[in-house]
Order: sequence, then C-alpha cells, then structure tokens
Amino acid sequence: MSVISPTSLKSGDRILIDREVYIVVDAAMKSTAQRRGIVAARVRHIVTGKVLEKAFRSTDTVELADAEYRDMQFLYKENEAFVFMDNTNYEQHNVSQALLGFGANFLKDGTTVKTTLFEGRVIGIEMPMKMDFEVLETHDTVRGNTASNVLKEAKIETGAIVKVPLFVKVGDRVRVNTTTGEYVERA
Repeated sequence: MSVISPTSLKSGDRILIDREVYIVVDAAMKSTAQRRGIVAARVRHIVTGKVLEKAFRSTDTVELADAEYRDMQFLYKENEAFVFMDNTNYEQHNVSQALLGFGANFLKDGTTVKTTLFEGRVIGIEMPMKMDFEVLETHDTVRGNTASNVLKEAKIETGAIVKVPLFVKVGDRVRVNTTTGEYVERA
C-alpha cells in the first residue's frame, strides 16, 4: 500500500479509511490564519455508495487502496449471487445483487464488465453504458394513438421492463442505457 499526503488527493483516487475502500469525490484545501491547512474531502464507499465528509490535516498521511481492474464475463446467476469469470486467469467470483445494483436487470450471459478487485474480492462493477436487447413482449399500438413521445412497456430478454416508443414490436432489437434503464434507439 502506498501512502500520500492529503494535499495530493484528487477526484477518483481510491483510499482506505478504517480498512474500507472509498473513492474521492472531491477534495479541497482549506486554510485558516491561525491553524495549519485542512483538506476537506468528500468520499464515497465503493460498495454501499454512502458519501462521507472527511477532514484531513495537511500533516496526516492517507493510504491508497491497491485495487486491480479487470475485465470479467458474466456466466450465470446462482441463488442470490451472480457468477463472473476473470478473463485473464479464468477464476470465478460470486457477486451479490447489492453490489450490482440496478445493473443486475440488464445482465445477459457472456456480458463483459469492468470490475475492481481489492484483496482478491470484487468490490466494484462497471456495466457497459448501453446494451442491445431483443423485445420479448409488448402490446400492439392502437391506430390513431400516435401523439408524439408516447411510450409503452416492453419486456426484454433479461426479464426487465423498459419503456419504448410505440413503433417497437416483438422481436425488435433495442438499445438501452443500463444506468437509467431508458430506451436509447433501435439496435
């Protein structure tokens, strides 16, 4: 583990606080006339997403987390865990739905994701921003119901429900934003 001065903190740095990994959201140096400078930092827990306000004296030291970043492939879901395979050494890792969050709705077999590993365990997953899916179920539109920007619900191949425009039919492929769950365009 490498150690740095809090004055060197920048947005995106991964640091250890009480043996937990946090990402620096922002950090700013504040100084007063009578005391030494203080670095006020907002940090986000990498697993829970909880944001904390931390103040470091400029004479303190901060431990950087030695996190690894690897591409992993989604294999299957087993009970409440999602199983991913490391593309470099073929090891399998179980990941909880809590860690995946909303992105779990859009996982297909074979999807490659970017993961963050710390001390041999997966602590963060970054889904692809946009993915293509086949529409499995949707209702037909009624003729004359063509007001602009009207959406209907469609069930995609992962089982998630996405709002799509009226012209989308069963069997069409659509591109979906995996962070918001919104329809982007036809694929």
